[in-house]
Amino acid sequence: MPDFRSALLVTCTIASVGIATPAQAQPVPLDPREEADDPRWYLSPIVVTADALARDGDAGNRSTVGRDAIATFGGDNLDEALRATAGVFTRDSPQNPGIAVNIRGLEGSGRVVMMIDGVRQNFRFTGHEAQGFTYVDSSLLAGVDIARGGVAGVGGAGALAGSANFRTVGVDDVLREDSAGGGFATLSWGDNGAGFVPTLAGAARLGELSLLAAAAARSPSDYRNGDGEVVRDTAQDLHSGLFKLDYRPSATHRLRFGSVLYDNEFLANSYPQTIDSTQLNAGYAWTPNDPRFDLAVNLHRNDVRMRYGASPFNNGGSAQGRRIRDLGTGFDATNTWRHGDSATTVFGVEWFRDEVDTRNSTAVPDRGVNPSGESALASAFVDTTMRFGITQLSAGLRADRFSLEGRGSVTAANPLGMPAGPYSVDRSGTEVNPSATLALVAADWLQPYLRWSRSARAPTVSETFMGGDHPAEGGPGQSFFPNPFLEPEVARGWELGALSSASGLWRDADRVRAKLTLYRNAIDDYVTAQFGSGTYFGNNAGTSIVRGIELQAGYDAGAWFTDVGYTHVDSDLPSQVNGLGAQSYVPDEVMNATLGARLFARRLTFGLRWSKVSRGFIGEENAFSGDPWEPGYALVDLFAHWAFDNGLSLRANVSNLADTAYTPALSTPAGGTSVDTGRGRSLSLSARYAF
Repeated sequence: MPDFRSALLVTCTIASVGIATPAQAQPVPLDPREEADDPRWYLSPIVVTADALARDGDAGNRSTVGRDAIATFGGDNLDEALRATAGVFTRDSPQNPGIAVNIRGLEGSGRVVMMIDGVRQNFRFTGHEAQGFTYVDSSLLAGVDIARGGVAGVGGAGALAGSANFRTVGVDDVLREDSAGGGFATLSWGDNGAGFVPTLAGAARLGELSLLAAAAARSPSDYRNGDGEVVRDTAQDLHSGLFKLDYRPSATHRLRFGSVLYDNEFLANSYPQTIDSTQLNAGYAWTPNDPRFDLAVNLHRNDVRMRYGASPFNNGGSAQGRRIRDLGTGFDATNTWRHGDSATTVFGVEWFRDEVDTRNSTAVPDRGVNPSGESALASAFVDTTMRFGITQLSAGLRADRFSLEGRGSVTAANPLGMPAGPYSVDRSGTEVNPSATLALVAADWLQPYLRWSRSARAPTVSETFMGGDHPAEGGPGQSFFPNPFLEPEVARGWELGALSSASGLWRDADRVRAKLTLYRNAIDDYVTAQFGSGTYFGNNAGTSIVRGIELQAGYDAGAWFTDVGYTHVDSDLPSQVNGLGAQSYVPDEVMNATLGARLFARRLTFGLRWSKVSRGFIGEENAFSGDPWEPGYALVDLFAHWAFDNGLSLRANVSNLADTAYTPALSTPAGGTSVDTGRGRSLSLSARYAF
């Protein structure tokens, strides 16, 4: 892999241009560009402010992908919007529409906690795919909040590598502050199989009560790659919707209720599949005029079901009739205590439980690898941030208590020496995870920081209770076995970084922001599939090191703007066979740059995005041609947006302008075909009317 020190030198040189800001530059407030009443259009996928660490001890490792970036680059494929964020990648599956977020080379099995509106998405299945998907419609998203490394607060329980929260649109995203009612209607169209995508949302404020309802649909067909070849079975039929209610009886009390619905049909893993997801959540917030109390309590229930139909291929139909259901229930409570102006303490609890119920097949029930079982995780946390002059110190502590329950049967030939016959598991364990951040307000525009954290991930139901046999028609016969002795994965990570945000550098209205991070993660007991006399999930001995560099920076002069991102990763994680889960090596280097301009009082915004992905390591055992490196590629996208005064806005985008034939890095091959799976040149148009 490329020399780490050379990459460090290059990155530091690039970063110095954005971070070496004049001392007289002034800090800027929280980025106002996501406000619903701002008719202008902006693109930056990150929000970095000079007071970020003062507001949140973890802010040095956080980013936000905004709704404009999602609409421009993630309309047809949300992966494209997420991959432009430094340190973030995704497992791209052209046939399965789920999202699998990879942070700093780690993914799957809950290593990255994925959420929708703060509700965990723990649906998983074992196969030739990612070890976990989140199913969400990009048409209904307001943004994606990403945290890297150990996560303090809600969403951090069991998060080995970080978290990604997919925020759906709310009342404040639809209505202006002084508006009593309204909504928006969007109609998008794209060639190359995308088709029409209608979205409709309506909201109202009725005194203390606010309501929102939204719905969207899309039925894309198979698309073509850069060589004009059809990428088979990439169609889907998606219907989604949401409902939200917000009740504020007084200035100090707030009640919220919400539901997110998702129904999709597609063909993946050689079978037509249906995903039905129903999410319910309720929240209460109490914000009295008392520095000791700022309380938030949330309850949620998430029901995700996968169903397999009859396979159109001549493969024996061994998985026909498969049913997997994950019923998740949980709650969290957080309170913020402000000790004057010099210290803040955040403390709370979170708990969630998943009941997994599986029927692997109606044809051959004993062959499937996906087990049933129950898992739970309870967590208590506290994080205190103190300020001493220019110094800020954050210290956190989290205690996670996990439990696993399940049963099955094994043969005497199992590789772990378990007694033949029925077995049952009822085990639990505790992980204590401290963290600390030291930051300096070196100037109004610059905050360097140093962070250390420990995080842990408990074994999942899928890893612990796997069993059955591989279908003979799908390859050589294999027997799969449970491993009730799995130990949690543990990561210990260092981050050294700097945040910079300033305005008025060369003209009154300009602004610059930059974030540079160097990190090193040491992972113990990393879990992968183990092969031999039988196949099972097992802990790898020793410590694996993942280290890298992340840079995200941008300059906005009003009439024009630019954003750049750079990620370098050096990983020695154990290789994972693509076939029982999937390898998670991200490309060594990912670069992207966006350049745009605004005309006509900033009503018209247009520009281009260039992205380059270096070659990527896939593991020796996945190199059927003998070369364990996948080739890199470069892409160019064009975009334009026009906002009118009457609420109408028009958007146009051309992706893969050069019609490059490529296969996205870290992708799952489309079943039944060996063609490049990257989407060829595609045009998309959309009209949105806010009323």
